[in-house]
Amino acid sequence: MKNAHANPCGRRGPAPLAALLLAWVLLLSWLPLAAVAQGRTGPSVTQMRLEQADDGVYLTAAVQFELPSLVEEVLDKGIAIYFVAEAEVFQERWYWTDRKVAQVTRHMRLAYQPLTRRWRLNVSPVPITGTAGFGVSLNQNFDSLSDAMDAVKRVGRLRLGDVAEIGDEPQHQVVFRFRLDTSQLPRPFQIGVVGQADWNIVAERSAKLPLEKQR
Repeated sequence: MKNAHANPCGRRGPAPLAALLLAWVLLLSWLPLAAVAQGRTGPSVTQMRLEQADDGVYLTAAVQFELPSLVEEVLDKGIAIYFVAEAEVFQERWYWTDRKVAQVTRHMRLAYQPLTRRWRLNVSPVPITGTAGFGVSLNQNFDSLSDAMDAVKRVGRLRLGDVAEIGDEPQHQVVFRFRLDTSQLPRPFQIGVVGQADWNIVAERSAKLPLEKQR
């Protein structure tokens, strides 16, 4: 008869070692992904400026982000992508919730033109879908994607309204939002980008800004 006490652990002896090896393998496979994730910097609003001109109040903003390679591949195939910039101004009220005094939206459509080998950026105050929006859009052409993206990231002269509408307070509460609008992609692409982090380009910033006189 075999001695039951010869091996107190029986067949369970190698289990802790196997578990340790499995944990080590998982850790090694996770470390490169963690390093990449830590190396990435998300989209951010790096600049906001409120200016008063003769014809109204304007907001200038700058956004910083890297265009993922997956999005570049879609552009290279001739598929347009869309960005939306939105600004809101609030008037603070001690006796009630803040009152929104201004809101403005800018829509941007970026596409590659194979015939001219140039990049076209359409900027419009209304959504650019189909032929809608093109009639009121500003068109710009660029020789490179880098130059076109620089123009997208510099959101200049968003007209918020007249001074009488905005108010003459020393500072104004401004909320600025910027995003890649995947809802305007072709339907098959909308389904394919669900859950993909590369398409999640969103930046937002809220700040109290002084109203500067335009020089």
